[in-house]
Amino acid sequence: MVSRFLVCFVFAVAIASVDCNSEGDALNALKTNLADPHNVLQSWDPTLLNPCTWFHVTCNNHNSVIRVDLSNAGLSGQLVPQLGELANLQYLELFDNNLTGVIPSEIGNLTKLISLDLYQNQLTGVIPTSLGNLVSLRFLRLQSNEFTGTIPLEVFQLVRYGNLHILNVSDNQLVGTVHHTNKTGFAVTEIIQDRAPK
Repeated sequence: MVSRFLVCFVFAVAIASVDCNSEGDALNALKTNLADPHNVLQSWDPTLLNPCTWFHVTCNNHNSVIRVDLSNAGLSGQLVPQLGELANLQYLELFDNNLTGVIPSEIGNLTKLISLDLYQNQLTGVIPTSLGNLVSLRFLRLQSNEFTGTIPLEVFQLVRYGNLHILNVSDNQLVGTVHHTNKTGFAVTEIIQDRAPK
């Protein structure tokens, strides 16, 4: 009986280690894709068992990453698809940097995400429809970038059926109009966008 318990315990530890290592690998992929002139990522050591001891990373009681806060850090470079592997991530705070490129569609895998703050960067391309998968999202702030196209219908569904309370897409190159209505009976959401030219 004791040996069976020991085998189960070792197996559980091995699974937890694999999860922590995969999260560390995902964050290390981000680190290697960024220029870090102020060395804010200096503690991000991929040889450690898990990333919970790294600065700007917060974990839950199960040593799983729930928050990455690299706001106003002077970082440049691009976001990486591996961020979509952070299954328990709730807060991704990367605002006020010099990030370029597109939002990877894999960000839509982060179904526990509460806040996605990518504002005041130089991100381009369209807003991915996969962000409509973020059913726990309350704050989506994408203002002051260089996004083009329209706001995807899937993102608007988060306003209508989800928890989204703030959607800020102002100061981009988006087209289209958001029509205000209070007839839906859903919670009022603050949608901030540029006014259409007259």
